[in-house]
Amino acid sequence: MRHAALVGTTASGKSQVALELARRNPDWELVSVDSMQVYRGMDIGTAKPTTAEQAEVRHHLIDLVDPDEDFTVVEFRAAYDEVVADIEARGNRALLVGGTGLYLRAVVDRLEFPGTFPAVRSAIESEPHDVEVLHRRLAELDPVAASRMEPTNERRVLRALEVTVGSGRPFSSFGPGLRDYRPTDVVLLGIRLPPDTVRRRIESRYNAQMDAGFLEEVRALAARPDGLSRSAAQALGYRELLAHLRGEAPLGESLDLAVRRTKRFARRQRAWFHRDPRIAWIDVDDPVKSVAPLCERLEDS
Repeated sequence: MRHAALVGTTASGKSQVALELARRNPDWELVSVDSMQVYRGMDIGTAKPTTAEQAEVRHHLIDLVDPDEDFTVVEFRAAYDEVVADIEARGNRALLVGGTGLYLRAVVDRLEFPGTFPAVRSAIESEPHDVEVLHRRLAELDPVAASRMEPTNERRVLRALEVTVGSGRPFSSFGPGLRDYRPTDVVLLGIRLPPDTVRRRIESRYNAQMDAGFLEEVRALAARPDGLSRSAAQALGYRELLAHLRGEAPLGESLDLAVRRTKRFARRQRAWFHRDPRIAWIDVDDPVKSVAPLCERLEDS
């Protein structure tokens, strides 16, 4: 019994395509591979499947934790193992869908990850700093790790420093498996749209999300007694709208920044997935056109 994964950049339409594939073959159950769809209440901005869609087709690994909780890739892998065992017990197959590349590699290639060092992290966080200062410190200790992340991504920079200082080993030394694309039992398929099309779809999706109440969703999350966890607060769109609600920028500027950052994220996703030679790509100018060829490949797997 072979499971499959459908990947692509953000706004490539992969979630809707996966839903259609599952409609055509009820043996497939959808497993989200999205680091932000695990949070309850973060629905509009993560393009989470609607309640009706989740009722129509089985979806998994959505709404696992509250948004004030941190959630790690290790926890995701444990939840994935439990879900897939349940799917197999029903005689069905898992169709993984999402754009969080590290989460996908974690479950497909069974990656191992460094431990946590709470005392070290607390010490780093207690020092007066901004994220770019931390990034420069990381660059001195582990230039390879620093080159692989945005200087403004506080969550990743802190984690890399925590591991580098706590373990005595460069954070980047724990990741050689990411460069090793071993044979896998999971069928890896990808939807590839022209970059200009993806950029237009990102803009259109933000417009639709705002019309659907994205700002109100973020306002409600910000009003929670415990707010958002560090991980949840870094989600694209949420981060920028939270800054707007704090009075740091006008709404228009915040949205423009979210769009630009999301476009950059899509480019990084594209580069990440293209390094994996195991992914069979389907090139289309509209995701709907990928459904038929994907069905054929899944039937043959």
